[in-house]
Amino acid sequence: MKPQNETTIILQSRSCNESYARAAAAAFFAQLDPTVEELCDIRTAVSEAVTNAIVHGYQEGLGPVRITARIYEGRRIAITVKDQGCGIPDIQKAMEPLFTTSPDGERSGLGFSVMQSFMDSVKVRSAPGKGTTVRMERQLQGKEFHE
Repeated sequence: MKPQNETTIILQSRSCNESYARAAAAAFFAQLDPTVEELCDIRTAVSEAVTNAIVHGYQEGLGPVRITARIYEGRRIAITVKDQGCGIPDIQKAMEPLFTTSPDGERSGLGFSVMQSFMDSVKVRSAPGKGTTVRMERQLQGKEFHE
Protein backbone atom coordinates (compact mmCIF):
# COMPACT_ATOMS: atom_id res chain seq x y z
CA MET A 1 0.00 0.00 0.00
CA LYS A 2 1.35 3.40 -0.99
CA PRO A 3 1.47 6.11 1.69
CA GLN A 4 -0.49 9.33 1.24
CA ASN A 5 2.28 11.28 2.93
CA GLU A 6 5.64 10.49 4.53
CA THR A 7 8.75 12.00 6.01
CA THR A 8 12.16 10.70 7.01
CA ILE A 9 14.54 12.09 9.60
CA ILE A 10 18.09 10.88 10.13
CA LEU A 11 19.70 11.90 13.38
CA GLN A 12 22.85 11.02 15.25
CA SER A 13 22.46 8.56 18.12
CA ARG A 14 22.81 11.12 20.88
CA SER A 15 20.38 11.09 23.82
CA CYS A 16 19.66 14.80 23.32
CA ASN A 17 18.09 13.96 19.92
CA GLU A 18 15.42 11.68 21.40
CA SER A 19 13.16 14.60 22.34
CA TYR A 20 13.52 16.01 18.82
CA ALA A 21 12.51 12.66 17.30
CA ARG A 22 9.32 12.36 19.33
CA ALA A 23 8.37 16.01 18.74
CA ALA A 24 9.00 15.71 14.99
CA ALA A 25 6.86 12.56 14.73
CA ALA A 26 4.07 14.22 16.71
CA ALA A 27 4.24 17.34 14.53
CA PHE A 28 4.05 15.25 11.34
CA PHE A 29 1.02 13.27 12.51
CA ALA A 30 -0.70 16.42 13.82
CA GLN A 31 -2.00 16.98 10.27
CA LEU A 32 -4.45 14.13 10.98
CA ASP A 33 -5.85 16.01 13.99
CA PRO A 34 -5.37 13.05 16.36
CA THR A 35 -6.72 13.07 19.89
CA VAL A 36 -4.40 14.25 22.64
CA GLU A 37 -4.19 10.65 23.87
CA GLU A 38 -3.23 9.36 20.40
CA LEU A 39 -0.55 12.03 20.07
CA CYS A 40 0.87 11.19 23.51
CA ASP A 41 0.88 7.48 22.62
CA ILE A 42 2.77 8.16 19.38
CA ARG A 43 5.32 10.35 21.16
CA THR A 44 5.91 7.69 23.83
CA ALA A 45 6.30 4.83 21.32
CA VAL A 46 8.74 6.85 19.19
CA SER A 47 10.66 7.88 22.29
CA GLU A 48 11.06 4.25 23.37
CA ALA A 49 12.15 3.05 19.92
CA VAL A 50 14.68 5.84 19.46
CA THR A 51 16.02 5.44 23.01
CA ASN A 52 16.49 1.69 22.38
CA ALA A 53 18.47 2.45 19.22
CA ILE A 54 20.67 4.97 21.05
CA VAL A 55 21.22 3.08 24.30
CA HIS A 56 21.25 -0.54 23.13
CA GLY A 57 21.95 -0.37 19.40
CA TYR A 58 24.96 1.88 19.56
CA GLN A 59 25.77 1.40 23.26
CA GLU A 60 28.69 3.80 23.82
CA GLY A 61 29.21 4.68 20.14
CA LEU A 62 27.53 6.96 17.63
CA GLY A 63 25.69 6.19 14.44
CA PRO A 64 22.63 7.13 12.40
CA VAL A 65 19.06 6.60 13.57
CA ARG A 66 16.57 6.77 10.70
CA ILE A 67 12.94 7.54 11.54
CA THR A 68 10.33 7.27 8.80
CA ALA A 69 6.74 8.30 9.47
CA ARG A 70 3.98 7.40 6.99
CA ILE A 71 0.29 8.14 6.67
CA TYR A 72 -1.90 5.64 4.81
CA GLU A 73 -5.48 5.79 3.63
CA GLY A 74 -8.03 5.39 6.39
CA ARG A 75 -5.90 7.18 9.04
CA ARG A 76 -3.49 4.27 9.37
CA ILE A 77 0.00 5.39 10.43
CA ALA A 78 3.36 3.64 10.46
CA ILE A 79 6.63 4.61 12.10
CA THR A 80 9.90 2.87 11.35
CA VAL A 81 12.99 3.39 13.51
CA LYS A 82 16.16 1.88 12.09
CA ASP A 83 19.72 1.78 13.37
CA GLN A 84 22.95 0.24 12.11
CA GLY A 85 24.09 -0.76 15.57
CA CYS A 86 25.04 -4.04 17.21
CA GLY A 87 21.74 -5.80 16.51
CA ILE A 88 19.69 -8.09 18.72
CA PRO A 89 20.78 -11.74 18.92
CA ASP A 90 17.43 -12.99 20.35
CA ILE A 91 14.48 -10.74 19.44
CA GLN A 92 11.94 -12.87 21.28
CA LYS A 93 13.96 -12.65 24.51
CA ALA A 94 14.56 -8.90 24.04
CA MET A 95 10.80 -8.31 23.76
CA GLU A 96 10.08 -9.99 27.10
CA PRO A 97 9.03 -7.53 29.81
CA LEU A 98 11.86 -6.65 32.21
CA PHE A 99 14.59 -8.09 29.97
CA THR A 100 17.47 -5.65 29.55
CA THR A 101 21.00 -5.79 28.22
CA SER A 102 21.97 -2.79 30.32
CA PRO A 103 24.79 -4.01 32.57
CA ASP A 104 24.45 -1.16 35.07
CA GLY A 105 20.81 -1.94 35.84
CA GLU A 106 19.60 1.58 35.04
CA ARG A 107 17.16 0.31 32.38
CA SER A 108 13.80 -1.26 33.23
CA GLY A 109 13.54 -3.57 30.21
CA LEU A 110 10.08 -2.28 29.30
CA GLY A 111 10.81 -0.49 26.01
CA PHE A 112 9.18 -3.02 23.69
CA SER A 113 6.30 -3.57 26.13
CA VAL A 114 5.62 0.17 26.17
CA MET A 115 5.70 0.32 22.36
CA GLN A 116 3.28 -2.61 22.15
CA SER A 117 0.90 -1.04 24.64
CA PHE A 118 0.63 2.21 22.66
CA MET A 119 0.62 0.89 19.10
CA ASP A 120 -1.57 -1.70 17.33
CA SER A 121 1.42 -3.60 16.01
CA VAL A 122 5.18 -3.68 16.67
CA LYS A 123 7.47 -5.72 14.43
CA VAL A 124 11.21 -6.07 14.99
CA ARG A 125 13.86 -7.23 12.53
CA SER A 126 17.45 -7.48 13.62
CA ALA A 127 20.70 -9.29 13.03
CA PRO A 128 23.83 -9.16 15.17
CA GLY A 129 26.28 -6.66 13.73
CA LYS A 130 23.76 -5.34 11.18
CA GLY A 131 21.36 -3.23 13.22
CA THR A 132 17.69 -3.25 14.12
CA THR A 133 14.48 -2.06 12.48
CA VAL A 134 11.35 -1.46 14.54
CA ARG A 135 8.09 -0.91 12.63
CA MET A 136 5.08 0.32 14.58
CA GLU A 137 1.57 0.78 13.21
CA ARG A 138 -1.62 2.29 14.56
CA GLN A 139 -5.09 3.06 13.37
CA LEU A 140 -6.11 6.58 14.39
CA GLN A 141 -9.71 7.48 15.13
CA GLY A 142 -11.61 10.45 13.69
CA LYS A 143 -11.87 12.06 10.30
CA GLU A 144 -10.02 11.12 7.11
CA PHE A 145 -6.80 12.80 5.89
CA HIS A 146 -7.23 15.67 3.40
CA GLU A 147 -4.55 17.74 1.69
